Amino acid sequence: MTRPTRPTPNPSRKREGHSADTPSTPAPITLAAITGAHGVAGEVRLKLFGDGIGALKGARSFNDGTLTPTAIRPDNKGGAIARFAEIADRTAAEALRGTVLTVPRDALPPLEEGEFYHADLIGLPVVTDDGEAVGTTSNIMNYGATDIVEIAPETGAPFMVPLIPDAVPDWDSERLVLARAFLP
Repeated sequence: MTRPTRPTPNPSRKREGHSADTPSTPAPITLAAITGAHGVAGEVRLKLFGDGIGALKGARSFNDGTLTPTAIRPDNKGGAIARFAEIADRTAAEALRGTVLTVPRDALPPLEEGEFYHADLIGLPVVTDDGEAVGTTSNIMNYGATDIVEIAPETGAPFMVPLIPDAVPDWDSERLVLARAFLP
């Protein structure tokens, strides 16, 4: 299966936003990725990153209006099958393999206490519980048990820690705090 690609960072922007001179626009939220074609009529298979197909069904369009869903259904394997108005055949569907489906943050329901979007953590500076700089968060993954934070240190190879209170006692919009015991 193809791993969804991330957009190339724009060096003129600060972490997922614009500089202080320009009003910032929140980064779009990725809900799914197209993993390939399904059948011959232009449907696509989706890998879901949210809480099931409910988040997708509420979207009127994806990727700034370039993809308009006409049907979305579960694939009974943890993913989904989707049809888009702009995709007429299997060839066009195959060309979308690896495309991520994004929506603006304001198109999603408000977050409950303790909830967050993975995009909110990616790119945050990481410091230890005693304030020492470690690096930045580079990815959030979930293999079923809990979210896993990948950290790109200032030097050395990236490492992963579980997003549990023992490992990550605190985070906010400015930084993520890592318990020193979880350093490699």
